[in-house]
Amino acid sequence: MKKSKFYISTTQMIMLSFLFAVLIGSVLLSLPFSTADGKPVPYIDALFTATTSICVTGLVTLPTFSTWSIFGQIIILIMIQIGGLGIITIMSGILISFNRRFGLKDRILLQDAFNLNTLSGIIVFIKKVLIGTFIVEGAGTLLYMTVFIPEYGLRGIWISVFNAISAFCNAGIDIMSENSLCPYALNPSVNLTTSLMVILGGIGYVVWWDVIRVSKDFPDKKFRCFSSLSLHSKLALSSTAVLLILGTAGFFIFEYNNPLTIGNMSLFDKLQVSFFQSMTTRTAGFASVPQQNLTNTSAVFSLFLMFIGGSPVGTAGGVKTVTMAVLLFSALAAIRNKEDLSLFRRRISRQAVSKAVAVVTVSFMIMFISTILLSSVTDADVIDIAYETVSATATVGLTRDLTPTLNLWGKIIIIVTMYLGRVGPISLLVAFNVKKSKNNIIKDPVENISIG
Repeated sequence: MKKSKFYISTTQMIMLSFLFAVLIGSVLLSLPFSTADGKPVPYIDALFTATTSICVTGLVTLPTFSTWSIFGQIIILIMIQIGGLGIITIMSGILISFNRRFGLKDRILLQDAFNLNTLSGIIVFIKKVLIGTFIVEGAGTLLYMTVFIPEYGLRGIWISVFNAISAFCNAGIDIMSENSLCPYALNPSVNLTTSLMVILGGIGYVVWWDVIRVSKDFPDKKFRCFSSLSLHSKLALSSTAVLLILGTAGFFIFEYNNPLTIGNMSLFDKLQVSFFQSMTTRTAGFASVPQQNLTNTSAVFSLFLMFIGGSPVGTAGGVKTVTMAVLLFSALAAIRNKEDLSLFRRRISRQAVSKAVAVVTVSFMIMFISTILLSSVTDADVIDIAYETVSATATVGLTRDLTPTLNLWGKIIIIVTMYLGRVGPISLLVAFNVKKSKNNIIKDPVENISIG
């Protein structure tokens, strides 16, 4: 009788890679020379920092700029880069540089890690992702230098590198102050650079290459270029644009007379800060105004934007723009008694709709359970708790100043939530890619039920 071999699926491989990276990072951060004063921090805070870095969330229990030494900051930045790209992508890039050949299992693992629909050109795709990432992060570093070098001197170079990688990976961690980017709320250069980095990272690599492909034909097609994009790119770009515009308009209206945020600013600055708030809630995590000073309406509005997040196959978190678009329009199709969902004259498969429902459901369950658990161990306001748990689930990193006050159980709950928020929806999508069993020929009879 043959012994069953121990088998790790690609889903488990992805989840374990994040877990091992978190554990290794937490051990390094718990060492004395990782801190600025040479005294080791409590392990739970090292674990929390490692988790928020690998999961590119941005919630921190200790100030990054004053707690960690240069060594500690380098470890955090490496974890942010690994978390943004994925440890499997990083390792694949290293193997590609050594001309290692990739077998079928390796390609399937990469396909699952990026949630791609085909194995075709997967190695070329990884190369383009790595090269494109470093080019964009390099450009962002140069743009940041124009502001930070005059202000911080040579240290401004390190700040620029850190901020560029953190912004592109949608991590939201900085090494300048305890107030994130609040000191630069009215600085157009910092706001524009950060916004560009966050949006480029969150829009998704697939959209990058599709836009580049179509832009080559721009002289001939001109304004018809959008129609030449793939359906995925159309949904990602249009959803992102709509959410940014609605978000900016919403915050501008809800905060217009709030003296604690934009109430006393000029019209241009109100628009600038409103746009940044709209952008950063899409899993960026940088704050240009204290989140605890937002009106309740703006806070609830932020929860909605944070839950959606960025676009698939990028560095952003959340349930993703394309997912919500499919879910919304499938609901509208059901209301109109349409059997099929069509967008931009293309029919969406039932499997895609099922995936959208599953991802949103699982993410909501993680958020809901986390909110209940955190409410049981802290006496903070419910809106502050919800802000914390949605931020952790969608790997955003915005907080209403609750994170530094968390007790041991609160930290553990948020650590688990950040981890599940980073790998849960991904693992679910991978699980849905499993082919149907050939033995599943006989199906159960259908019976109607009442819905709604």
